[in-house]
Amino acid sequence: MSPAQRMAIALLLLVVISPEGIPAEGFERSESREACADHDPLRRPFFGDLHVHTRYSFDSITSGQRNGPRGAYRYAKGESIELPSAGGEAPIVARIRRPLDFAAVTDHAEFLGEMYLCNEDPWTLAYWTPLCVMTRVDSFFPQLFASSLWADRVSEDATHKNRAFSCRLSPSACRSGLRTLWTDLQVAAEEHYDRSSSCSFTTFVGYEYTDTPGLKNLHRNVIFRNDRVSELPVSSYETGARNVPELWRRLRVECNERVPGCDVLAIPHNPNLSGGLMFPDPADAEEARARRAFEPIAEIVQHKGASECRFDRLAGRGVFTADEFCDFEQNRTDNLGSLGVLFGEMQVESGAPVPIEDFGRRNLLRNVLKDGLVLERSLGIDPFRLGFIGSTDTHSAVAGGAMEDDYVGHLGRRDADWRNVQDHIEDNPGGLAVIWAEENARDALFEGMRRRETYATSGTRPRLRFFGGSDLPRDLCERKDFAATGYARGVPMGGEIQGEAGDVALRFAVRALKDTGTLEHPGTDLQRVQIVKGWLDESGNTHERVYDVAGGPNGASVNPENCARRGRGHASLCSVWEDPDFDPGEAAFYYLRVLENPTCRWSTLQCMAAGVNPFDASCASQAEKAGESLREQGARGEVYANCCLDPAERPFYTPVIQERAWSSPIWYRAASP
Repeated sequence: MSPAQRMAIALLLLVVISPEGIPAEGFERSESREACADHDPLRRPFFGDLHVHTRYSFDSITSGQRNGPRGAYRYAKGESIELPSAGGEAPIVARIRRPLDFAAVTDHAEFLGEMYLCNEDPWTLAYWTPLCVMTRVDSFFPQLFASSLWADRVSEDATHKNRAFSCRLSPSACRSGLRTLWTDLQVAAEEHYDRSSSCSFTTFVGYEYTDTPGLKNLHRNVIFRNDRVSELPVSSYETGARNVPELWRRLRVECNERVPGCDVLAIPHNPNLSGGLMFPDPADAEEARARRAFEPIAEIVQHKGASECRFDRLAGRGVFTADEFCDFEQNRTDNLGSLGVLFGEMQVESGAPVPIEDFGRRNLLRNVLKDGLVLERSLGIDPFRLGFIGSTDTHSAVAGGAMEDDYVGHLGRRDADWRNVQDHIEDNPGGLAVIWAEENARDALFEGMRRRETYATSGTRPRLRFFGGSDLPRDLCERKDFAATGYARGVPMGGEIQGEAGDVALRFAVRALKDTGTLEHPGTDLQRVQIVKGWLDESGNTHERVYDVAGGPNGASVNPENCARRGRGHASLCSVWEDPDFDPGEAAFYYLRVLENPTCRWSTLQCMAAGVNPFDASCASQAEKAGESLREQGARGEVYANCCLDPAERPFYTPVIQERAWSSPIWYRAASP
C-alpha cells in the first residue's frame, strides 16, 4: 500500500470514526487520487460555478464566442482568455480576479452532435447547410438569425422532437460528433482536475439538459460525481418535452445501473423563467422520491435573475409575499423571450412584462419550499427539499465571472461592451455556488451537494455557517468550538430536525463573515443577517416571516458622484436565535439571507465609465452624447438610454443593489401528536 493510500484511509477513518463534534457521516471515496493535504473534518466552504457554456453550445458560438471547455477552465483558474467585442474588432481580454475552487462546463446536450457537424467537420454535407454556415460565421446578424433558429428548434413542445436538419441529413456523423464532443468534455475536465495532494482545483463532468417547451425554461444541469459517466448525455430528444421524470429514469439506468461507480445529480435551473412549470406536483410518492434522490439542490440566482421571491415596488405587493427585499434582480417576464431585446427594444411578444398577479407561484423557490410542506402531508414525503446554489450561466466561458465591477458580459458579442447596458439591463453577472466539504475533491464536494450543505451568493464571497436544533447552547457565538458544537448538538444547513412531542424551543446558530476581497478591491461590509421561515399550520395553509437576527439598518449608501461606499457595516455577525413563534406541531423550514451594505450595480458602473451618471439630473443629455459617438461607429438606437431609467417608474430596477447570500434551508418535521 502506497503512502498516499494509507493517508487516504486514515483521513477517511478520522471522519467516520470521530470524536464528539466532528461530522460522522463523512463521504465515500469513489476515485483513485492523492489524498488532499488540506483536509478539515469540520469542513470549509469552497466557491465555484456549476453552470458554464462554451462554444460547444449553440447559443454561445452564435454569439461569436470561440473558447471551448479548456478556455473556461483556464479562466476559472485565473488565466486570461479572449472574448469578442461588440464591434468585432480587437478582442476583450478577460481574467477572473480570484480563481475558483471548482467548476463544471455544462454545454447543452441538445445539439452537441449538430455543433460538431456545423463547426468541426467540413467533410460532411451538413457542414455546408445554410444554418451551419450562419452558425459559425463572424457576422453579427447571421449569428443572431442562426441563434433564433436553434432556439425555435429546442423550444418544441412535443412528446417526440425532430432533430435539426443537419443531423437528419447526416445521422451517423451527427451521432459520432455527439460522442466526440461528449468525450472531449470529459477529457478537458480530466486535464484540469488537480489530482495531486494540493487539490487546488476541481472539475466535474456535466452538461445541461435543455427542455424549453414554448420558451419555458425547464433546464437541468446534470453533474457526475467522478469520471465514470453515462455513454452519452440524456437530452430532451430522448425524453420528450415536459418529462423530467424520464430524465431521472434514464440517468438511473444509464449511469447508476449500467456504469459501475457512476453517480449523478440534476440541478434545476434558476426557475424564474420557467412559466411556473419547473416544479409540478409529483404524480405519486414514487416520483416524489425520485425528485428527492436526483435533485437535492436548485439554482437560486444566475445571470438571468434571482428566484428566491418576487416583490413589485410599484404594485406594492409580491407573489405570495410581502417581503420588500424580494425586488432583487428580477426579470420583468417569465420565459426566455426575455433575451429578445435588440438595439434597446424588445423584439418578441413573449418577452413582454408579466403582471405580478400572473407570475407563476413556483417560479420562486420560497413558494416551492412552502408547497413542499403541503405536499408532504398528502404524499408522506416532501418532494421539494431543495438546497440552494448560485452560478453564472455564462455563455462566454467566463466561469465564476460574477463580480459587478468586472463584468464582461455572458453572451459573447450580444452583451459585450455597450450592448450589455443597451440590450441586457435586466441581466446581471450571476452568482456562485458554495459547498461545505472536507476537502476540494470530487467526492467530498459531491457529497456536500447531496446533503445540501451548500449556499448561494450573488457573486461575492462571504462565509456563512448555519446550525439548527433544540439543544444548541445560547453562548455558542462566544465559544471557540462553534462548528464542532453545531454538528454535535444540531444539524447544518440542508439538514432536517425531527420534532419531538416535548419540544418547547428551537434555536439556530448563525455566523457570517464578510468577503475580504483583495488588497486592491476590498470586500463590502455586512449589513444584516436574516432568517426566513416558512411553515404549515393545522389547517393546511402556508405562511412566511422574515426575522432580523443580527445587524440591521445602518444608513450605509454610495456616493452618487463616483459610487464610493459610504458608512460602515460589520466584518462579522453571529447570533444564536430562538424562534419566538415556534410550534412543535407545525412543519417548517428556515434559511439564512445575508445582506451586504449597498454598492453600485454593474450597469451603473458601466454607465459611469462611459460618462453617463444614472444619479445625475443631466443623465439624458450625457447618454445622448455618449451614444452619438457610438452610432457614428455603427451602433443603432439609444445606446445608453437605460442608464437613465427612473427606479420610481420601474418595479424592480435600481442603480444600487445589496449583494447577498442565501443558505440552504434547515427543515423541522412536526412532532407526532
